[in-house]
Amino acid sequence: MKRTVLPVLTVVGVIFAVWYLAAIWLNAPWAYDRATRSGEVLTARTLVADTWSQDKPKLPAPHQVAVELWETTVEKSVTSKRSLIYHAWVTLSATLLGFALGTALGIALAVGIVYNRTMDMSVMPWVIASQTVPILAVAPMIIVVLNAAGISGLLPKAMISMYLSFFPVVVGMVKGLRSPEAMQLDQMRTWNASGGQTFWQLRLPSSVPYLFTSLKIAMAASLVGAIVGELPTGAVAGLGARLLAGSYYGQTIQIWSALIMAATLAALLVGIIGLLQRLVLKRMGMA
Repeated sequence: MKRTVLPVLTVVGVIFAVWYLAAIWLNAPWAYDRATRSGEVLTARTLVADTWSQDKPKLPAPHQVAVELWETTVEKSVTSKRSLIYHAWVTLSATLLGFALGTALGIALAVGIVYNRTMDMSVMPWVIASQTVPILAVAPMIIVVLNAAGISGLLPKAMISMYLSFFPVVVGMVKGLRSPEAMQLDQMRTWNASGGQTFWQLRLPSSVPYLFTSLKIAMAASLVGAIVGELPTGAVAGLGARLLAGSYYGQTIQIWSALIMAATLAALLVGIIGLLQRLVLKRMGMA
Protein backbone atom coordinates (compact mmCIF):
# COMPACT_ATOMS: atom_id res chain seq x y z
CA MET A 1 0.00 0.00 0.00
CA LYS A 2 2.80 2.41 0.92
CA ARG A 3 4.65 1.65 -2.31
CA THR A 4 1.60 2.62 -4.38
CA VAL A 5 -0.06 5.44 -2.43
CA LEU A 6 3.01 7.27 -1.07
CA PRO A 7 4.60 8.04 -4.49
CA VAL A 8 1.27 9.34 -5.79
CA LEU A 9 0.75 11.56 -2.74
CA THR A 10 4.32 12.81 -3.02
CA VAL A 11 3.86 13.82 -6.66
CA VAL A 12 0.53 15.48 -5.87
CA GLY A 13 2.09 17.37 -2.98
CA VAL A 14 4.94 18.63 -5.17
CA ILE A 15 2.48 19.74 -7.85
CA PHE A 16 0.41 21.72 -5.34
CA ALA A 17 3.52 23.29 -3.78
CA VAL A 18 4.82 24.41 -7.19
CA TRP A 19 1.32 25.63 -8.11
CA TYR A 20 1.03 27.80 -4.99
CA LEU A 21 4.54 29.22 -5.47
CA ALA A 22 3.81 29.96 -9.15
CA ALA A 23 0.60 31.74 -8.12
CA ILE A 24 2.63 34.04 -5.83
CA TRP A 25 5.19 34.75 -8.54
CA LEU A 26 2.71 35.45 -11.35
CA ASN A 27 0.19 37.42 -9.30
CA ALA A 28 2.74 39.48 -7.35
CA PRO A 29 3.11 42.31 -9.94
CA TRP A 30 -0.56 43.21 -9.63
CA ALA A 31 -0.34 43.11 -5.83
CA TYR A 32 2.72 45.39 -5.81
CA ASP A 33 1.10 47.77 -8.29
CA ARG A 34 -2.07 48.06 -6.24
CA ALA A 35 -0.05 48.56 -3.04
CA THR A 36 2.01 51.32 -4.70
CA ARG A 37 -1.09 53.16 -5.86
CA SER A 38 -2.72 52.93 -2.44
CA GLY A 39 0.45 53.73 -0.49
CA GLU A 40 0.43 50.43 1.39
CA VAL A 41 3.48 48.43 2.42
CA LEU A 42 3.33 44.76 1.49
CA THR A 43 4.80 42.28 3.92
CA ALA A 44 5.50 38.71 2.93
CA ARG A 45 2.32 37.58 4.67
CA THR A 46 0.07 40.14 3.01
CA LEU A 47 1.70 39.47 -0.35
CA VAL A 48 0.91 35.77 -0.10
CA ALA A 49 -2.64 36.48 1.05
CA ASP A 50 -3.21 38.92 -1.79
CA THR A 51 -1.79 36.69 -4.54
CA TRP A 52 -3.92 33.78 -3.36
CA SER A 53 -7.20 35.74 -3.25
CA GLN A 54 -7.32 37.98 -6.35
CA ASP A 55 -10.59 38.03 -8.30
CA LYS A 56 -8.91 37.75 -11.70
CA PRO A 57 -5.44 36.33 -11.08
CA LYS A 58 -3.03 35.37 -13.81
CA LEU A 59 -2.78 31.97 -12.12
CA PRO A 60 -5.47 31.09 -9.56
CA ALA A 61 -4.44 29.23 -6.44
CA PRO A 62 -5.63 25.63 -6.07
CA HIS A 63 -8.12 26.51 -3.31
CA GLN A 64 -9.71 29.16 -5.57
CA VAL A 65 -10.25 26.57 -8.27
CA ALA A 66 -11.61 24.12 -5.69
CA VAL A 67 -14.13 26.68 -4.45
CA GLU A 68 -15.22 27.43 -8.02
CA LEU A 69 -15.66 23.72 -8.71
CA TRP A 70 -17.74 23.28 -5.54
CA GLU A 71 -19.95 26.25 -6.33
CA THR A 72 -20.54 25.22 -9.96
CA THR A 73 -21.19 21.54 -9.27
CA VAL A 74 -22.61 20.93 -5.80
CA GLU A 75 -24.31 24.28 -5.25
CA LYS A 76 -25.82 24.59 -8.72
CA SER A 77 -28.68 22.61 -10.22
CA VAL A 78 -27.48 20.23 -12.95
CA THR A 79 -29.92 21.90 -15.36
CA SER A 80 -28.49 25.36 -14.70
CA LYS A 81 -26.35 26.84 -17.45
CA ARG A 82 -23.91 27.89 -14.75
CA SER A 83 -23.42 24.28 -13.67
CA LEU A 84 -20.22 22.59 -14.76
CA ILE A 85 -22.06 19.27 -14.70
CA TYR A 86 -24.47 20.63 -17.33
CA HIS A 87 -21.60 21.82 -19.52
CA ALA A 88 -19.71 18.55 -18.98
CA TRP A 89 -22.77 16.60 -20.13
CA VAL A 90 -22.99 18.66 -23.34
CA THR A 91 -19.33 17.96 -24.09
CA LEU A 92 -19.69 14.31 -23.06
CA SER A 93 -22.52 13.78 -25.56
CA ALA A 94 -20.36 14.92 -28.47
CA THR A 95 -17.38 12.98 -27.09
CA LEU A 96 -19.22 9.65 -26.90
CA LEU A 97 -20.80 10.02 -30.34
CA GLY A 98 -17.46 10.99 -31.90
CA PHE A 99 -15.73 8.15 -30.05
CA ALA A 100 -18.28 5.62 -31.34
CA LEU A 101 -17.96 6.90 -34.92
CA GLY A 102 -14.16 7.01 -34.71
CA THR A 103 -13.97 3.49 -33.28
CA ALA A 104 -16.23 2.07 -35.99
CA LEU A 105 -14.30 3.87 -38.74
CA GLY A 106 -10.94 2.86 -37.29
CA ILE A 107 -11.83 -0.83 -37.02
CA ALA A 108 -13.28 -0.87 -40.55
CA LEU A 109 -10.17 0.77 -42.01
CA ALA A 110 -7.87 -1.54 -40.05
CA VAL A 111 -9.63 -4.67 -41.36
CA GLY A 112 -9.41 -3.32 -44.91
CA ILE A 113 -5.73 -2.45 -44.52
CA VAL A 114 -4.85 -5.89 -43.15
CA TYR A 115 -6.82 -7.87 -45.74
CA ASN A 116 -6.33 -5.67 -48.80
CA ARG A 117 -2.84 -4.82 -50.00
CA THR A 118 -4.14 -1.93 -52.12
CA MET A 119 -5.65 -0.29 -49.06
CA ASP A 120 -2.47 -0.98 -47.11
CA MET A 121 -0.39 0.85 -49.70
CA SER A 122 -2.83 3.69 -50.38
CA VAL A 123 -5.03 4.31 -47.34
CA MET A 124 -2.50 3.92 -44.53
CA PRO A 125 -0.26 6.81 -45.70
CA TRP A 126 -3.33 9.06 -45.92
CA VAL A 127 -4.43 8.01 -42.44
CA ILE A 128 -1.03 9.05 -41.09
CA ALA A 129 -0.98 12.26 -43.13
CA SER A 130 -4.41 13.25 -41.82
CA GLN A 131 -3.00 13.67 -38.33
CA THR A 132 -0.36 16.16 -39.46
CA VAL A 133 -3.04 18.80 -40.14
CA PRO A 134 -3.70 20.93 -37.01
CA ILE A 135 -7.15 20.27 -35.61
CA LEU A 136 -7.68 24.01 -35.08
CA ALA A 137 -7.43 24.42 -38.86
CA VAL A 138 -9.68 21.47 -39.64
CA ALA A 139 -12.45 22.21 -37.12
CA PRO A 140 -13.77 25.43 -38.74
CA MET A 141 -13.73 23.77 -42.17
CA ILE A 142 -15.79 20.81 -40.94
CA ILE A 143 -18.28 23.09 -39.20
CA VAL A 144 -18.68 25.39 -42.24
CA VAL A 145 -19.17 22.48 -44.65
CA LEU A 146 -21.70 20.73 -42.42
CA ASN A 147 -23.57 23.97 -41.72
CA ALA A 148 -23.79 24.57 -45.48
CA ALA A 149 -25.36 21.12 -45.75
CA GLY A 150 -27.87 22.06 -43.06
CA ILE A 151 -26.21 19.98 -40.33
CA SER A 152 -25.54 21.68 -37.02
CA GLY A 153 -25.61 20.99 -33.31
CA LEU A 154 -24.10 17.80 -31.94
CA LEU A 155 -22.92 16.13 -35.17
CA PRO A 156 -20.28 18.69 -36.26
CA LYS A 157 -18.56 18.43 -32.86
CA ALA A 158 -18.81 14.64 -33.03
CA MET A 159 -17.19 14.65 -36.47
CA ILE A 160 -14.23 16.58 -35.10
CA SER A 161 -13.98 14.09 -32.24
CA MET A 162 -14.11 11.26 -34.77
CA TYR A 163 -11.30 12.88 -36.77
CA LEU A 164 -9.01 12.73 -33.75
CA SER A 165 -10.13 9.41 -32.31
CA PHE A 166 -10.09 7.11 -35.34
CA PHE A 167 -6.31 7.28 -35.86
CA PRO A 168 -5.15 5.43 -32.70
CA VAL A 169 -7.83 2.80 -33.31
CA VAL A 170 -6.58 2.20 -36.86
CA VAL A 171 -2.96 1.91 -35.78
CA GLY A 172 -3.73 -0.31 -32.79
CA MET A 173 -6.07 -2.62 -34.67
CA VAL A 174 -3.68 -3.04 -37.60
CA LYS A 175 -0.96 -4.00 -35.14
CA GLY A 176 -3.32 -6.32 -33.30
CA LEU A 177 -4.75 -8.04 -36.37
CA ARG A 178 -1.21 -8.70 -37.59
CA SER A 179 -0.01 -9.92 -34.19
CA PRO A 180 -0.66 -13.68 -34.72
CA GLU A 181 2.56 -15.51 -35.55
CA ALA A 182 3.10 -17.31 -38.83
CA MET A 183 2.92 -20.66 -37.02
CA GLN A 184 -0.57 -19.81 -35.74
CA LEU A 185 -1.75 -18.82 -39.20
CA ASP A 186 -0.27 -22.04 -40.64
CA GLN A 187 -2.13 -23.98 -37.95
CA MET A 188 -5.42 -22.41 -39.06
CA ARG A 189 -4.67 -23.31 -42.68
CA THR A 190 -3.85 -26.85 -41.59
CA TRP A 191 -7.32 -27.05 -40.07
CA ASN A 192 -8.71 -25.81 -43.40
CA ALA A 193 -10.15 -22.71 -41.73
CA SER A 194 -11.72 -20.11 -43.97
CA GLY A 195 -10.68 -16.46 -43.98
CA GLY A 196 -13.69 -15.58 -41.86
CA GLN A 197 -12.91 -18.28 -39.32
CA THR A 198 -9.29 -17.15 -39.11
CA PHE A 199 -10.46 -13.59 -38.52
CA TRP A 200 -13.05 -14.34 -35.85
CA GLN A 201 -11.17 -17.09 -34.02
CA LEU A 202 -7.54 -15.92 -34.28
CA ARG A 203 -6.93 -12.42 -35.55
CA LEU A 204 -9.75 -10.62 -33.73
CA PRO A 205 -9.14 -12.21 -30.29
CA SER A 206 -5.42 -11.49 -30.67
CA SER A 207 -6.18 -7.83 -31.38
CA VAL A 208 -8.32 -7.24 -28.28
CA PRO A 209 -5.46 -6.06 -25.98
CA TYR A 210 -4.25 -3.69 -28.69
CA LEU A 211 -7.79 -2.45 -29.26
CA PHE A 212 -8.39 -1.52 -25.62
CA THR A 213 -5.07 0.31 -25.42
CA SER A 214 -6.04 2.26 -28.53
CA LEU A 215 -9.50 2.99 -27.16
CA LYS A 216 -8.02 4.70 -24.10
CA ILE A 217 -6.04 7.06 -26.34
CA ALA A 218 -9.00 7.51 -28.66
CA MET A 219 -11.32 8.46 -25.79
CA ALA A 220 -8.97 11.17 -24.55
CA ALA A 221 -8.52 12.44 -28.11
CA SER A 222 -12.27 12.41 -28.65
CA LEU A 223 -12.80 14.63 -25.61
CA VAL A 224 -10.20 17.08 -26.90
CA GLY A 225 -11.97 17.09 -30.27
CA ALA A 226 -15.34 17.84 -28.67
CA ILE A 227 -13.90 20.77 -26.72
CA VAL A 228 -12.08 22.13 -29.78
CA GLY A 229 -15.27 21.73 -31.82
CA GLU A 230 -17.10 24.05 -29.42
CA LEU A 231 -14.62 26.90 -29.86
CA PRO A 232 -15.24 28.06 -33.47
CA THR A 233 -19.01 27.57 -33.28
CA GLY A 234 -19.54 30.19 -30.60
CA ALA A 235 -21.28 27.56 -28.51
CA VAL A 236 -22.99 28.69 -25.32
CA ALA A 237 -22.88 25.25 -23.68
CA GLY A 238 -20.07 22.79 -23.12
CA LEU A 239 -16.65 22.90 -21.47
CA GLY A 240 -15.22 24.55 -24.58
CA ALA A 241 -17.82 27.31 -24.25
CA ARG A 242 -16.82 27.80 -20.60
CA LEU A 243 -13.18 28.11 -21.63
CA LEU A 244 -14.07 30.60 -24.36
CA ALA A 245 -16.27 32.70 -22.08
CA GLY A 246 -13.59 32.70 -19.41
CA SER A 247 -10.97 33.91 -21.88
CA TYR A 248 -13.27 36.69 -23.14
CA TYR A 249 -13.88 38.13 -19.67
CA GLY A 250 -10.54 37.30 -18.08
CA GLN A 251 -12.09 34.79 -15.69
CA THR A 252 -9.04 32.62 -15.18
CA ILE A 253 -10.62 30.79 -12.24
CA GLN A 254 -13.48 29.74 -14.52
CA ILE A 255 -10.99 28.61 -17.16
CA TRP A 256 -9.06 26.48 -14.70
CA SER A 257 -12.19 24.93 -13.22
CA ALA A 258 -13.33 23.93 -16.72
CA LEU A 259 -9.90 22.44 -17.41
CA ILE A 260 -9.98 20.44 -14.17
CA MET A 261 -13.48 19.21 -15.00
CA ALA A 262 -12.32 18.15 -18.48
CA ALA A 263 -9.34 16.30 -17.00
CA THR A 264 -11.59 14.59 -14.45
CA LEU A 265 -14.05 13.59 -17.16
CA ALA A 266 -11.24 12.16 -19.30
CA ALA A 267 -9.85 10.21 -16.35
CA LEU A 268 -13.27 8.71 -15.60
CA LEU A 269 -13.87 7.70 -19.22
CA VAL A 270 -10.41 6.16 -19.60
CA GLY A 271 -10.87 4.43 -16.24
CA ILE A 272 -14.14 2.86 -17.44
CA ILE A 273 -12.39 1.53 -20.54
CA GLY A 274 -9.60 0.17 -18.34
CA LEU A 275 -12.16 -1.62 -16.17
CA LEU A 276 -13.83 -3.12 -19.24
CA GLN A 277 -10.40 -4.18 -20.49
CA ARG A 278 -9.66 -6.10 -17.30
CA LEU A 279 -13.07 -7.78 -17.36
CA VAL A 280 -12.88 -8.76 -21.03
CA LEU A 281 -9.28 -9.99 -20.90
CA LYS A 282 -10.02 -11.97 -17.75
CA ARG A 283 -13.02 -13.52 -19.49
CA MET A 284 -10.78 -14.43 -22.44
CA GLY A 285 -8.11 -15.87 -20.16
CA MET A 286 -5.56 -13.19 -21.05
CA ALA A 287 -5.44 -11.37 -17.70
